[in-house]
This record gives sequence, structure tokens and C-alpha cells, in this order.
Amino acid sequence: MVSESRIDRVTGAAFVGMVAGIAGNVVAVKYVARAGDQDPMWAAASRFALATAIFLVIAIAVRAAFPVGRALAGALLYGSLTFGGFFVFAYLGLQRAPVGIASVVLATGPLLTFAFALAHRQERFRWDSLIGGAAAVAGTALVFVSGLDQGVPGWSLLAILAASACAAEGTVIVKAFPPMHPVMRNAIGTGVGTAILALMIPLFGESIAVPSEPQTWVAQAYLITFGTVGVFGLYLFLLSRWTASAVSYEFVLAPLAGIVLAAWLFDEAVTIWFAAGSVLVLTGVYFGALRPARSS
Repeated sequence: MVSESRIDRVTGAAFVGMVAGIAGNVVAVKYVARAGDQDPMWAAASRFALATAIFLVIAIAVRAAFPVGRALAGALLYGSLTFGGFFVFAYLGLQRAPVGIASVVLATGPLLTFAFALAHRQERFRWDSLIGGAAAVAGTALVFVSGLDQGVPGWSLLAILAASACAAEGTVIVKAFPPMHPVMRNAIGTGVGTAILALMIPLFGESIAVPSEPQTWVAQAYLITFGTVGVFGLYLFLLSRWTASAVSYEFVLAPLAGIVLAAWLFDEAVTIWFAAGSVLVLTGVYFGALRPARSS
């Protein structure tokens, strides 16, 4: 829980930076998808290929050891879920789902993280999680109704939910395997993600094209640098100091920033169903996964 984590100025600043970066990521991915300069799997694969190169240069510079055995297996699973599974589903879903709706569906991440942490016996069950889970499910249903009313395909919303599940399990996986240097873990993770996304390109019949719009170049540059190298560096830094559930608080705060950015940049509407569902999801996630456990 957050109250049980070592919170100081450094970790607090890292958390704020990660939340801001995640909110910007959702908006930037949506922009790339809307621009139509690049197909989604190719856009994601090229992004992570360049990020892998950056992580490898940093890993060599800091002399991060390459993992073996269970540590390597954990890094491969982390990459498959956090960079492969998450971004396959996220890029597909964001083609049609508004940023605000996608951000709220992603806000189920802490509750899913807590559920997976229970399954892995990393954290203890709380009755609050049952109540919070019911509220989050009801809120997600309202957000789905809002999306369907706006003409968003159901498969887009399900893809975003699947992305949230992949990210949640990836968070728990990191805690279940031996520790390693975060830069090397991210270098392996983005490399695995690149391979998975590259395999999706022919499967979806996509073309490989260089962006023609300057704005797409700017969005991709942001996604590669701060959006990937920065955000996931901070992410693993925090996971080494906080519980998985505490770090997953990002999924509750990032939607708030994402909704504001989407309303400003994309003129996305906020319906009454969407607003009600958002409140239920965020409240349910807080009580179900993030509220500090009460001492007996």
C-alpha cells in the first residue's frame, strides 16, 4: 500500500513524472493513430526498437549485467506482457476509443494488479477489495455504455481492458522474479515487445511507412524518449521501492490528466454516463486496491 511504501522527495517526484508521462503517452498514441501516417503495430514496433537501442547504450554505460536463469525468464515475461501484450491491445483500442474513455478503462489497472498479486500470494486479501471491485465493475460498465452511445466499437473497449490486464500482470511479474538492473530489464523488455509487435505487422496486413507529418515525428519522438525510456525507467525505479499495488496508483491519476488533455486537444465530449462511470471506477479502485489497510 502507499502508506507502507518508502515515500520521500525522490520517489514522490519520480511518481509525479511517471503519471504525467503516462497521460502524455495515451494522448500521443491517440494522435499517431488519428494522423494515419503509420499503421498501429508498425508505429509501436518502430518506437520500441529505437527505445531498445537507447536502453542498451545506457545499460552498457552503467555496466548493467545481463541476467541469466530465472532473472532472464522474468525479464522476458515482463517484456511480453508490459510491452508486447499491453501495446498490441492499446494501439488497437485507441484507433477508435476516445482518450478519456480509454484512460478510465485503464484505471482498472490497480484493481487488476491487486487481484493478480493475490493470485501470486504477494499481498493479502481485504474485504474492501470486494466492495471496491463491485464499484469499479459497475463504473466500467457505465463507461462502456458511454462509449457505445458515442459509436465506439465494443472490441475497442475490450482491447483497452485487455491492455490493462497485461500491464497489471506485468507489474506483478516484476516482483515475482529475482531483481536486476532496471535499465537492462527495460532493454530486454522493449526488445521482446519490438519482436512481438513486429510479428503483428504482417498478421494485420500493415505497411511499413515513414511518417510524412511533422506532428507525427514530434509525437513519436516524445513516445520514444520520455514516453518509453523515461516512464519505464521511473516505473521500475518505483517498483524497487514500493508495492505493486502502490505503483499501480498511476492508473488512477493518469486518467484525470488524460481526460483534460483529450478535451483540450481532441474536443472529446464528457457525457453524464462517462462522468458517473469515471467516479465509480476511481472510487472502486481506491477502496478496492489502494486504500491503506486498517490495523486490527
